[in-house]
Amino acid sequence: MFQLGKTIVSEDIIKEDFLCNLSACKGACCIDGDAGAPLEKDEVKILEDIYPKVKPFLREEGRKAIEDQGTSIVTEDGELETPLINGADCAYVIFDENNVALCGIEEAYNQGEISWKKPISCHLYPIRVTDYTEFSSVNYHRWQICDEACTLGKELQIPIYKFVKEALIRKFGEDWYAELEKVAEDFLTS
Repeated sequence: MFQLGKTIVSEDIIKEDFLCNLSACKGACCIDGDAGAPLEKDEVKILEDIYPKVKPFLREEGRKAIEDQGTSIVTEDGELETPLINGADCAYVIFDENNVALCGIEEAYNQGEISWKKPISCHLYPIRVTDYTEFSSVNYHRWQICDEACTLGKELQIPIYKFVKEALIRKFGEDWYAELEKVAEDFLTS
């Protein structure tokens, strides 16, 4: 681990390779698991505000889950998350013609309906950020459903930090990312 400003960063995001392989996993991260996507406090209001423009992109079951639960939920542990459809799929998930799970929020963004891409936790994946009082930890989240992404990333030699560059800049800023690149360069040449 190393420190960048007020973040403690796992070396895994430099050492490990990753590139989403949707043709292999079919977007399983949006439909597997037992929790919705983690949300930051400010994202709750964003989801409320953009929902009218996102709603037409969603499946009927997603719209119903959101109408029943809200655009976001608070778990028993006090965590903020996207709601789920029957405890499985994220309420915002949609499927393309090849039955690949995609994000309805991101589709609305891609179509120019909204200016917010998707929750930062989704954009950063496979990186998970945990915020503490004085610092944030930046870690690689290993999940079996992403094995094909690891294989493809290794084949194409794309380290995690490069795969999620846009999201890391969105979360921490350009200067932080430039420092990360320097640390990565030093780390990989030593």
